[in-house]
Amino acid sequence: MRVLFLCVSNSARSQMAEGLARMILPASVQVSSAGSAPGSLHPLAVEAMMEIGADIGSHYAKPLDAVATDGADLIVTLCAEEVCPAVPGRIRRLHWPVSDPAATGDIAAFRTARDHIRARIEVLSRLLDVPSGPAGIEFHASLRVRNLAASTRFYAWLLNGWPKEWTHRYATFIRPDLNLNFVLMVADGKELHHDTLYHLGVALPDKAGVVDAYHRAVAFGADVAKPPRTTWKGTPLHELWLTDPDGTLVEIYARLTPAELAMKPTDEAPEYLVPGTAPDPTV
Repeated sequence: MRVLFLCVSNSARSQMAEGLARMILPASVQVSSAGSAPGSLHPLAVEAMMEIGADIGSHYAKPLDAVATDGADLIVTLCAEEVCPAVPGRIRRLHWPVSDPAATGDIAAFRTARDHIRARIEVLSRLLDVPSGPAGIEFHASLRVRNLAASTRFYAWLLNGWPKEWTHRYATFIRPDLNLNFVLMVADGKELHHDTLYHLGVALPDKAGVVDAYHRAVAFGADVAKPPRTTWKGTPLHELWLTDPDGTLVEIYARLTPAELAMKPTDEAPEYLVPGTAPDPTV
């Protein structure tokens, strides 16, 4: 993969981005930078980078025609107030507007620009090799709110329709055109659990999709809060619970078919869908 960072003078922002990308991105990623009106490498850019152990002192400003823009897989422009360089062609593009630190001549401005660019490249580094995830057909989200009536009114306006149903504890909005199931949960100080915590839900077509999502999650390294199982109490579902890196719950689920509903056991005990994932009843 080839990543090209562009700004106007190629003296600070794109140069720091090039140096940071070489530090953070995999060695297999080819990184370069250029400018539409190249000047010279700014010494404070070199100083700011040296503070984090990156030596860009050998870099020099380059014009666009000095780099093979037509071979780039990703072009990142970093201009804020200026007109960014324009490169024709069907190339994936990102725009990260970062104020030019050279406008102040202050090392603090270079540090700020460096840190903002670094944080963006750290995100980019985690996106370059994302495998295919489950193909959702519906998305569900819930929010805890302080005033259920006021929030229901607001989201009825925002989503252009009344909720499908509401109780003293929640209001449920359905937007089939957006594949959206959105729930407001009242924040009343009661114990939080998987039914009352903020969470995101992704619906899949069937049980096989939930099992496939589990194997994808394990291969990806996701934290599995609850392995795939069929639950009967409440709303019968095939469901898998994951937690994101901050501990937010994510429910991946599929609704049961009429034939599957007819197989409900009398004790309504959950059925684990992947061998070896059921909890040990003796523990």
